[in-house]
Amino acid sequence: MNIYDENRPDPDELLASLKEQEDKNKLGKLKIFFGMCAGVGKTYTMLQAAHLEKGKKVDVVIGYVETHGRPETDKLVEGLEIIPPYQISYRDTLFREVDIDAIIARKPQVVLIDELAHTNAPGSRHTKRYQDVQELINNGIDVFTTLNVQHIESRTDTVTQITGVSIRETVPDDVLEAADEIELVDLTADELLQRLAEGKVYTPERSQEAIRNFFRKGNITALREMSLRLVADRVDKQLREYMQTRRIPGPWKSGLRLMVAIGPSPYSAWLIRWAKSLSYTMDASLIAVYVQKTETLSPEDQEQLNKNIALAKQLGAHYLSTTDTDLSRGILNIAQRENVTHILVGKSQRKGLRELLRGDLVSKLIHDSGDIDIYVVGAKEMKKRQKRFAFASSEFRSSPKAYLASAAVMLLAVLLCYLCKGFVGYQVVSYILLFAVSLVALFFSTGPILLAAALGAMLWDFFFINPPLTFYIAKPEDLMMFGTFFSVAIINGVLTARLRSQQRLARDREQRTSALYELSKVLASASGTQEVIEQAVTHIRKYFDIESAILLCEDETGLQTTLLPADSKIELQSTEHSIAAWVYKHVKKAGKYTDTLPATDLTFYPLKGKRINTGVLLVKPQKPFRGEMEMFWDTFRVQLTNALERELLNEIARRASVLNESEKLYKTLFNSISHELRIPVSTLMGASETLLQKNSDQELQQQLAQEIFMASDRLNRLIENLLNMSRLESDRITPSIDWHDVHDLANKVISNLHDKLKPFHTEVIIPENMPLVKFDFGLMEQVVHNLVYNATQHSQPKTTIRIKFYYDHHHLVIQVMDRGTGFPPESIPYLCNKFYRANNRVAGGIGLGLSIVKGFVDAHQGTIRFENRAHGGALITIKIPTGKYTIENNEAHGLH
Repeated sequence: MNIYDENRPDPDELLASLKEQEDKNKLGKLKIFFGMCAGVGKTYTMLQAAHLEKGKKVDVVIGYVETHGRPETDKLVEGLEIIPPYQISYRDTLFREVDIDAIIARKPQVVLIDELAHTNAPGSRHTKRYQDVQELINNGIDVFTTLNVQHIESRTDTVTQITGVSIRETVPDDVLEAADEIELVDLTADELLQRLAEGKVYTPERSQEAIRNFFRKGNITALREMSLRLVADRVDKQLREYMQTRRIPGPWKSGLRLMVAIGPSPYSAWLIRWAKSLSYTMDASLIAVYVQKTETLSPEDQEQLNKNIALAKQLGAHYLSTTDTDLSRGILNIAQRENVTHILVGKSQRKGLRELLRGDLVSKLIHDSGDIDIYVVGAKEMKKRQKRFAFASSEFRSSPKAYLASAAVMLLAVLLCYLCKGFVGYQVVSYILLFAVSLVALFFSTGPILLAAALGAMLWDFFFINPPLTFYIAKPEDLMMFGTFFSVAIINGVLTARLRSQQRLARDREQRTSALYELSKVLASASGTQEVIEQAVTHIRKYFDIESAILLCEDETGLQTTLLPADSKIELQSTEHSIAAWVYKHVKKAGKYTDTLPATDLTFYPLKGKRINTGVLLVKPQKPFRGEMEMFWDTFRVQLTNALERELLNEIARRASVLNESEKLYKTLFNSISHELRIPVSTLMGASETLLQKNSDQELQQQLAQEIFMASDRLNRLIENLLNMSRLESDRITPSIDWHDVHDLANKVISNLHDKLKPFHTEVIIPENMPLVKFDFGLMEQVVHNLVYNATQHSQPKTTIRIKFYYDHHHLVIQVMDRGTGFPPESIPYLCNKFYRANNRVAGGIGLGLSIVKGFVDAHQGTIRFENRAHGGALITIKIPTGKYTIENNEAHGLH
């Protein structure tokens, strides 16, 4: 293999790259003017760039710019169109925010929006301004914006450590990574301090205060290094991406996967940010893993864990969770399954008995990790908080009632043993007390169990071991028994409690798995979109105890205006329908407990399938989904989305099939009708033209009149067949069933076809005892008429056409027989198909007669059979269910 073959682009990769580039070209571009802090000139530089673009005939507008009253910046605003921000009132104060809708309606090529990390006023569509920018980009509008390094989520802790100032407004790292261009606006520390002193950043009073606090030279230098390093890392990453795209040989392909272990500690938030920064530098994918142990978290711990999980997702980490009693084993199991190369853990702040008994997590990870590298990170500023957190472990956070109940059980056991002291030895008492500790373990957690074990051991020693009523143990063997009792009581109790916790976790997982299985089963068996929705709403109410509803996509333009299902308890207001339309369009969740349009009682989830966007799911949650419940909910929504997508795709396929059949029908109908119309119309025109010449004799006029009549009859028959087929296709045929005499039916058909039957011998066979039978006279007249007419078209003159009626076991049987050419055997299954002609014959109709016959017979719940006769000719048999007329029928219908 030569070098060219090794570096030849993979076709699949090339195609994926082209598709990704095509999708990206549909979006707007994001350019960030990036600086180390306020005052370096980001807004000024952005406005200068805007004027340069305007000089190139680019449509540039200002969406929001904050000049802070600086004259040189104000001057640059002149000459640029400004889209006024909208005002929103909050707590009697007016706030100015970016008017997204006005910008989208104006549709400029470039819009300037200052202060990307800004937090919008409550009541705005989005919580953060960067979300406004993302919406504009999704609408194909380029955005120029500004950002400081301290507002990047993964850098906030480091900035706080350097400057001592807490950063509240942040931007996720993936926003910075998604930027198409970053322009660094840089100044030296001395130049920035000079600008501050001259009042070009803040007022003189604020400048002096800022220099004393945030804008110290050391702080500025550190922030400058961070911004330079971050931009340098980005340039390096872009270079490696370029090398990969161009297949340039180099040592870029590392395939690193970094995993960070998180938990309910406040320290985890700092660890997640550090992991994100490290993964960006290493160009490694990031996984955040939480190992759920057997103990139940307190509400405070659960809330902190939820915040940590949300932060990990916000920073772009792939979140995974597992359940295991051993923390290191759980982490390593996921690391091996996900092919992780590096594990990042925090340095343990716990130095106590539990660590001696269980072993240090870092040591166990290093010992068992094999080829996986372990990074250990510590943070001095978190030590006190972490100690307090470690002391209040959730294993000991049982309620006071649990401790009192545990103590009461042991005291009761000791009392019973003391009453029986004369009958049992102190050795037997130890077994009874061990049994009591085991009982406590069945109902309580580790804290009450340890109390029971310690209380049982002390009371056993005090009341039963010699010398009694003292804590002194005289015999060495009794001392050994005491130690053994205490150890066994603790081990037995803790293991029992842990087993109970594992059982609870297994039961919860089993219930969720069972719920997902049941949902998938009912959704798979559901027929139609409406049933899928009803089943989904029922199961959401059952397993999540919340009300829900679904808005389906109506077409490519948006959502249905009707809330489904009809019995839903959710009332959708016009503003909330607008939120649903926004969610459907942007495929992002919004509403309560989100950062987008949170001022509503509903949460809106997009139902995005693999191929189409099926609609929006609306729920009315009491609290946000977190942790395992959130994963359960996401899986639930995926099942629902797949089911709806299946039904909608089936509907689209059905419509496409109908359109395809309609196209075929149109072509066949056009070809057939054009031929059938041309013959009688030509006859009518020729005969009429001859009659208009007024020189024809009476015999010729009679002959021409006959031709005109026959041509008109042929046209009339064609129109009747088309109308009847239209009635059948639209399900507008409703038989009017009544008692009739088949003699009347036969005479009517023979009379109508008198001229057609002249060349043939016609036989009508009706038994003498033929009763009155029930059918629709008009429909059956057309049935027999079409069959007899069909026989005249395919039989030789002077042959016999036989029409037979008889009653057979509650059925009216009609048979039409001829001695014509019969049916080609291969065509018999298709004779009732629309526009079908045996042997592809064009003459003699458009192929609707037998289709109409079958439709009318089906309307009577009857059957029709085609077969060839033994000595030539065709036999058509019709059977329709009917009652037999009796005197009782006569009286019941009032007939006399």
